[in-house]
Amino acid sequence: MKDMLDPAADNIFDAVKVVSTSQGTVEKTPKTEADWEKIRIGAVTLAEGAYLLKIPRPFAPEGDVNNSTGPSPTELSPSQINTKLEADKVLWNAKIEALRNVGLEVIEIVNKKKVDELWDAGDNLDRACEGCHVEYWYPGDKAALEKLDQRIEELYQKSRAEKRR
Repeated sequence: MKDMLDPAADNIFDAVKVVSTSQGTVEKTPKTEADWEKIRIGAVTLAEGAYLLKIPRPFAPEGDVNNSTGPSPTELSPSQINTKLEADKVLWNAKIEALRNVGLEVIEIVNKKKVDELWDAGDNLDRACEGCHVEYWYPGDKAALEKLDQRIEELYQKSRAEKRR
């Protein structure tokens, strides 16, 4: 995740965004073939790399227990994650397919060079990532994340409405 899927996802997340500066807001979108190629690399890496999650292996280096100790731990330990995965492999595979599908979606968007569709694809990618993370990594944060997702969606819709004016 840390060394392959996360950087690949950043190629997609960073492709379109609005940045506030002291001079106002600036919208970043892909403009060059190099910009689109970086997004394609991210999408292909996600689509193909997601299937590596199906290979059984440790979720963390030996001895790493995440933030899963002490009172009210924020994360599940690697062994707890594995136990949860083993209890419902269908759900685990569904989460993997959701991530892969976003990669495939972005490949199609790149092929058509549809900047406006990248916004929704970034949202779909965030939902695929967080949907898995709140299930297997930090399930205690699920309610807080749902509230945050709702607020982000409200701001996103407001921004899109303002752009249409």
